Amino acid sequence: MLFNSHEYIFIFLPLTLILYFILNRYRMTIASRAWLVVMSLLFYSWWDVKYLPLILCSMMFNYSLGTAISRYGEEGRKKLLLVIGIVGNVLLLGYYKYTDFMIMNINWLFGTDIGLKRIVLPLGISFFTFTQIAYLVDAYKAKAREYDLLNYALFVTYFPHLLAGPIIHHKEMMPQFESMRNKLLNYRNLAVGIFLFSIGLFKKVVIADKFALWANAGFDGSQSLTMMEAWATSLSYTFQLYFDFSGYTDMALGSSYMFNIKLPINFHSPYKALDIQDFWRRWHMTLSRFLREYIYIPLGGNRYGDNRMYMALMATFLIGGIWHGAGWTFVFWGFLHGAGIVIHRIWKKHGLSMPKALAWIVTFNFVNIAWVFFRAKSWEDAMKVLSGMFGMNGIVLPHNMEKYLGWLGEYGIKFGSWMGNMSYRKNLESYIIFFLIFCITMPNSNELVEKFKPDWKRAVFTIVIALYAIFNMVRVSEFLYFNF
Repeated sequence: MLFNSHEYIFIFLPLTLILYFILNRYRMTIASRAWLVVMSLLFYSWWDVKYLPLILCSMMFNYSLGTAISRYGEEGRKKLLLVIGIVGNVLLLGYYKYTDFMIMNINWLFGTDIGLKRIVLPLGISFFTFTQIAYLVDAYKAKAREYDLLNYALFVTYFPHLLAGPIIHHKEMMPQFESMRNKLLNYRNLAVGIFLFSIGLFKKVVIADKFALWANAGFDGSQSLTMMEAWATSLSYTFQLYFDFSGYTDMALGSSYMFNIKLPINFHSPYKALDIQDFWRRWHMTLSRFLREYIYIPLGGNRYGDNRMYMALMATFLIGGIWHGAGWTFVFWGFLHGAGIVIHRIWKKHGLSMPKALAWIVTFNFVNIAWVFFRAKSWEDAMKVLSGMFGMNGIVLPHNMEKYLGWLGEYGIKFGSWMGNMSYRKNLESYIIFFLIFCITMPNSNELVEKFKPDWKRAVFTIVIALYAIFNMVRVSEFLYFNF
């Protein structure tokens, strides 16, 4: 089920919320948690019920291992169970996500003709797998312990975070369900949740889906792109992804707020970053935390010298790249960010710096160019956009500028149809300029929540953006991170 669907907004969420607090009001706390689990599984199954056994089996496997790890005192046995759990989770994820990718590479390397399995990626498998790997490691380190199957099922399936994060630790969420205060309807949290959810819905439906038209036109609908068309294409995807993912995060955190459960912040104005390390402190923050705690640090982190640290950084980002998708473009995207982080560390080690404005320009453009590989369906698509961005397919300016800049014709610049290869191009330039300024100057959703006061101004604002988004939900579209 999608957050940006009529079924979720008008049926699923209100029904789940009302009955949850009614059950808690009559001190039926076990029943209230069971209700959340059942509704979360319904939420997951809405897409395709045949994948319900998959998440149930994954939960039982990890719950059994986590319980055993918590109870055993002998170190060797605990470590063996942890290894079994990690390997089992990775194999499950690998089968569904990377089988066809491996077959294609084997066919390419050895000239074989092995048929593809055409396996459909179950929604949320990357997220609930990483969540449970983190739980097993925390259980091994005695940072988490859960002997109640119902509680564990709620931890894994709780619908606001189930399909696309944030990736949570057991200790961040489950103690909140134990609080007696959180079992009662909190009108302020309800107001905050509706406010935050409405912002996210507006971001997704009104902004991200608009930019999607231009990004798709450039990446998928054009054979060749001039310089301006290519930059418009890449920037459209850069903002589509920004508002799509931040919109999802707002709706996830907003939905959870209504239940008095505060999920960790996952998105904090990443396009304001002044270096690539700062970007990763702001973008998909819980994934960055997972990669740091469970991959980078175990690989040695910064404890064994610079060369080991650089290798650990590169390996971490390569893994992060392939986690996002089964394709070499994702691996290369991870490589670019790994190389960027390594260069940043070397730069800082030598005490080098640059003006803030220049630092922002370098960081933003690096991220924007790297997103081309993240979005492209093939190397050819990526090269089509990048070659255009660097002027290899020519530069075309509007007809009405020729009388002022006609002398540029001597340098190969042409005048003609502006953005001629781009469909849906109306107001494209204005959107890009406006939202570029918006992203780097305006407070983000988290900052708005911190200053939230339930007054009539915010009520009117919430109603207006919510209604505008709902009336624009003529074409329900999935979130981009559902593909990962």
